Amino acid sequence: MPRHHPDTVSAVLARGRLGIPAVVFFVVAAAAPLTAVAGGATTGYAVTGVLGIPLAYLVVAAVLALFAVGYVAMSRRIVNAGAFYTYVTRGLGRPAGVAAAIVALLAYNSMQIGLYGVFGAVLSGLLNDRFGTNTTRWLCAVIACAVIAVLGLLRIDLNGRVLAVLLVAECVIALVYDAVMVARPVNDLGVSFDTLAPGNLIGPGIGAALVTGIAGFVGFEGTTVFAEETKDPQRTVPRATYIAVAVTGLLYGVSAWSMSVATGPDQIVAAAQTEGTDLIFNLVSPHLTSPLVTLGRWLFITSLFAALLSFHHTVARYAFALGREQVLPSALGRTSRRTGAPKAGSIVQTALALVVLTGYVLADADPIVHLFFWLTSLGALGVLILMTATSVAVLSYFTRIAHRDGMWRTAVAPFLSALALGAILVVTVEQFDALLGVEPTSPLRWMFPASYALAAAIGLAWAFTLRAARPDVYQTIGLGADSATAPLRAPDPVRQPV
Repeated sequence: MPRHHPDTVSAVLARGRLGIPAVVFFVVAAAAPLTAVAGGATTGYAVTGVLGIPLAYLVVAAVLALFAVGYVAMSRRIVNAGAFYTYVTRGLGRPAGVAAAIVALLAYNSMQIGLYGVFGAVLSGLLNDRFGTNTTRWLCAVIACAVIAVLGLLRIDLNGRVLAVLLVAECVIALVYDAVMVARPVNDLGVSFDTLAPGNLIGPGIGAALVTGIAGFVGFEGTTVFAEETKDPQRTVPRATYIAVAVTGLLYGVSAWSMSVATGPDQIVAAAQTEGTDLIFNLVSPHLTSPLVTLGRWLFITSLFAALLSFHHTVARYAFALGREQVLPSALGRTSRRTGAPKAGSIVQTALALVVLTGYVLADADPIVHLFFWLTSLGALGVLILMTATSVAVLSYFTRIAHRDGMWRTAVAPFLSALALGAILVVTVEQFDALLGVEPTSPLRWMFPASYALAAAIGLAWAFTLRAARPDVYQTIGLGADSATAPLRAPDPVRQPV
């Protein structure tokens, strides 16, 4: 029976619309600097009780820079919106690739949907305080979901311009706040560097601190997701990746440390637990004019919105990549003829978000802890799993092809990255109770990590099913845009030299 392919127009994303700045805006917006500082770092301090959050950001940045060496080396040879899924496929085989795809969908959906919790809570609180309304947090979340559903169907470069304005503004205000907090240490006792001491990342809670750091960076790896839509993938993706890691790492580390200077290292956890996401604004409000503080609060909300939009695009493109190769229903592999956006994947992601939000409303769950922190932590764990697997895949891939990329890029850096990420992964899973803020005996500490084992098992089972029942589809897994025109007996893309 002949294979059905999406038509040529709908099987490819819009090409040549993104340059280096636009890609950087997308991925750093996903990392959401002001969200990571005001929301992630503060909640990390409060839930884990670990002082080493600033150092964790810097350590994670160093590890991710190491990971990026092999990651971007592979991106120069393979351009595909499937990113992790494609790289694992080409390095470790199709079954592992499909397993990675299901893990990626769970991870990125968790990140995106989890952000609705803090968005709704912060926006409703600001509206109610400033304007005396009685707006509910869930209404704000649903409205945001509707707006993102519309933006997700528009041209990707138009979205990039929106994110650019928001990102520059929030980075500037974050740096202004950092300068104020460092210039006004608690009780004029001087600037303290205690939260940067290496000892803060030794002992219980290290896994919680590190995965909190990783959660802040999730999105930087999305440079390869947008590769098909860039003007020059081999130049754009590597540069955008390194810029994203450097910018976010320094900003997060400095900002989290600055808050500890303003409260005092011995009081940062208690202050975060008491004041929550208001902490950074309360610390600077005595020293800045009211409009600047209010501007920061609004930029915190736009930061959250930018992250929601960026992750929405990432999930939609993963679904598109899988639909194009018919690993998932082929309808997902279609794009809008007018805008080039992956419209089916975008619509499905919006629908899933609405279903999950409805469940949280009915359960009357805490939007900050149970939706934002738990789901984004779950998402960060999934991305950590994917980065570890990708490091191994990069190593495997370059051992089997002829290349002149050098040992550092193709062997040494991927090997060291796999060791570092693997160690962080083990510690994180062992200490997941501390990350969730639950008792060590709570079944939740194992249920969250186990969800990825289940996702991977589903992916493996589906890959073997495709191999037996639809060998034409199985053979084109990982081919990307070429899958739409691949013959039934195509050469093995996993083992074919590139």
